Amino acid sequence: MFGGASGALRKHLMYGLALVIAVAGLTLAGPGTGTAEAVGACSGRKVKTVAFATGELRVYKSRRYACAITVSKRPGVRQVMAVTIQARGSRTARDSGRFTHRAGPVTVYALNRCVRAHGSVGARRASTGWILC
Repeated sequence: MFGGASGALRKHLMYGLALVIAVAGLTLAGPGTGTAEAVGACSGRKVKTVAFATGELRVYKSRRYACAITVSKRPGVRQVMAVTIQARGSRTARDSGRFTHRAGPVTVYALNRCVRAHGSVGARRASTGWILC
């Protein structure tokens, strides 16, 4: 592969190549990939938005699933946020922590089921009550 390169030079070239690949992978993945702040939120159509003083709770529905996110009105400021969603008769899905943009997405199986969602940013919160019944 490196022809007449000596063992030490070949070792440094391989190390450099591995470093370039690692940096490229981190650049493409970006910070937060796989966390609540990953790019891309819920799939499906938006069925409900509940605005409150510090943010919005958004609920989306596809054929079989319901999804919720809480979005801050002040993106970029790290603050305590949470979002939960529950299909009637099922467990609650939850995401909470200190985020800069949004909490979620959280998804539940909701084919032919009512769902409810709660969201909070700081001390303010909102709820949908039972919807999609």
